[in-house]
Amino acid sequence: MMKLYGIGANRWLRVLWAMRELGLEFEFVPVNMRAGEHLTPEFRRLNPAHKLPVLVDGDLVLTESAAIVLYLAEKYPAKGLLPSDLVLRAQVYRWVMFTMTELEQPLWRIARHTFVYPSAKRSAADIELAREDFADMAKVLDSHLTEREFIVGDSITAADCVAAYVVDWADLLGLLEGLPQLRAYLTRMYARPEAPPRMAVARAA
Repeated sequence: MMKLYGIGANRWLRVLWAMRELGLEFEFVPVNMRAGEHLTPEFRRLNPAHKLPVLVDGDLVLTESAAIVLYLAEKYPAKGLLPSDLVLRAQVYRWVMFTMTELEQPLWRIARHTFVYPSAKRSAADIELAREDFADMAKVLDSHLTEREFIVGDSITAADCVAAYVVDWADLLGLLEGLPQLRAYLTRMYARPEAPPRMAVARAA
């Protein structure tokens, strides 16, 4: 049985979403980062970058949440998280990469300068720039979702599993003002029975 290492409100939630959509059984292994469990030699052997999530599938140890989602989508093609049509599949790759580079990075930059870095290294200017960067690129996805239920095609794909988490993160930061399509998309996605907990709920738990 596959093992998924994660905890709380971090990126393991997007992997959980994909696994639920695929109907997979797996063992969840919580890693208490506050207690430093991600820094132990045992965990570092799984992921030298000491970050979550980690998927263990037999002899395969895979890190990076988007890569895990794409791997699972390709391993279990019947559910359609990765379309068989090459053009649609290319669009899934496109929007996964767009989400990771253009949308998630500004949010992570905000997090670094809000609570990750020591106080002396935090920059209010960097936070403002990151907010602007996110707003510019979020408009692209907002426009793309006009008259669309999903990011690619007519059903949920890996792109949605990756992007919905980021949109929820942005909502927590109050960054969805003036983005009605993203707000509606967020509501639709988390209304799905397979959706994982919202970030705020996961964080509280």
